[in-house]
Amino acid sequence: MTKVALRPYALLPRQYDERKVLASTIDPWGRALWLICPDARFPSRWGGRDVPAPANLPFDALVVISDRGQVRERTLRGVAVDPKAFDALPGGGFVLSGNGAPNAPSGQLFGPDGRSRRRLPLGTHLTHLVADGRAGFWTGYADEGIYSGDRVSAGGLVHWDNRGNHAGSLHPPEPYQHVAGINTINVSDSTVRATYWPGAPLVETGPSGKLRIRTLPISDPFGLATRGDRLLLLGGNERGIETRVNIVHHIQLTGDRAAVASRDDLAFPNGDPVRRYARPVCRGPRIFLRTLRTLRQWWVLTVP
Repeated sequence: MTKVALRPYALLPRQYDERKVLASTIDPWGRALWLICPDARFPSRWGGRDVPAPANLPFDALVVISDRGQVRERTLRGVAVDPKAFDALPGGGFVLSGNGAPNAPSGQLFGPDGRSRRRLPLGTHLTHLVADGRAGFWTGYADEGIYSGDRVSAGGLVHWDNRGNHAGSLHPPEPYQHVAGINTINVSDSTVRATYWPGAPLVETGPSGKLRIRTLPISDPFGLATRGDRLLLLGGNERGIETRVNIVHHIQLTGDRAAVASRDDLAFPNGDPVRRYARPVCRGPRIFLRTLRTLRQWWVLTVP
């Protein structure tokens, strides 16, 4: 099996304390974002790194924005959640999501001036928060959230507008109607593609709300990228093939059918295999990855 290499994408400048980064992402415009708590404590350790948390709530967070090598700062004032995920919104605002009990106000929206606009329930056991560059954002949930009794998480894959209003959730038709957990979300140009389980469905929907569903030959992938009639699926289960997190499946779409065209092993630029990584951010033809040990470095894999 051949190898396909990640490329370096973005790096947090060294003047910022990586240990105090609460969350990081790649936003709809390709900018790398890091959310920093200046007054952080370290209550636990996971994945080879100390996990920071705010010493007090609310607090003022620093957002570091790297845009093609140009670095800017923004301050978010009065952050009232312990952020686990965040993204930038059209118009210059931000959305943050933290932990919380079912139906609790675990999310917070900020305006372009960095001031809080709204607290809102974003569900529990959130695994994906991905903004759309044109309007709103999407959230996806693990099975623990879908079956927790939380009203939002029960939607599985949920759409929100820029003001944090619930704009819809995933209701696929039979025989795909059972949504027990969202594996991947790819958002590009107001189109969202997602895989979920059980089974191996790929669902696609856009501004019209019309659903298109295909059955994939790979179930439970960790990442998804798309260009025209080609897909990349990172990891996942293929019948008769040993499951590895660093396998890259090249998928060819023909009508309503999908077939594996080839497979590669994912590696770093020096050839070392990619054995572990955090949940990717997927946008159009690109999958953005970081390792579990650091939030400083982002890597990218692109559909050929």
